[in-house]
Amino acid sequence: MRRVLKISFLVVAGLLIGWLVYEVITFPNVRRLQTENPATTAMIETRAQEARADGKQPLRVQTWVPLERISPNLQRAVLAGEDSNFATHHGFDYKAIQHAWEEAQREAEREAREEHDDNSSLIPPMPDFKRGASTITQQLAKNLYLTTERSFIRKGREAVITYFLEKNLTKKRILEIYLNVIEWGDGIYGAEAAAQTYFHKPAANLSAREAAFLAAMIPNPRTVFNPQQNPKRVARRQRIILRGMPFVQMPQGTG
Repeated sequence: MRRVLKISFLVVAGLLIGWLVYEVITFPNVRRLQTENPATTAMIETRAQEARADGKQPLRVQTWVPLERISPNLQRAVLAGEDSNFATHHGFDYKAIQHAWEEAQREAEREAREEHDDNSSLIPPMPDFKRGASTITQQLAKNLYLTTERSFIRKGREAVITYFLEKNLTKKRILEIYLNVIEWGDGIYGAEAAAQTYFHKPAANLSAREAAFLAAMIPNPRTVFNPQQNPKRVARRQRIILRGMPFVQMPQGTG
């Protein structure tokens, strides 16, 4: 019996060590992002694969611009909509995570009551990390390097990459990369492409209302917050972002 336990322990330990070695070998070199712009992202490649699977030619409209050529209105609007504490946190907004957990718990209890479940208090809630809990740095980590699968392993990788992004890049550089790679519609990536597509002007010239409109789309620009499909929903979020923009603290420093 001891021999079996020992062999089992060695097998598990070997698998764990092998997995850790694999993670170290494949871990992205985020320090290169200090001076290099990413040629592509996991999100862009995922969308290309989806298009090919549907028998379509992948679309990619993207023009990289430095942060100085992106309107402060858009920078402020994106922070107001996605991560109002970006300038002060270190990659993780624990207050937002706690708020998301509490909101998820209320939703679970409300759904249970609607289903006439007398054991609603026994339903274990799951935190909704997508609603106001993921910081811009976390979103960037996922966008650049990770798949869209929802698992604890992927969330763990996201946390580690987030830590190293914050450790190696300035806040302004993180925001610059984020604004140049995020999705703003089918095949539309980055602020410049979005500004040209929706307003026929460069990202540098976006007004506060235009910036809030684009920021309102970010959570899901292809369906839920697609302005063609759900204009009222986008307009409602646009108004909320406009109200919050004056109170956002912008990242300071150079780089």
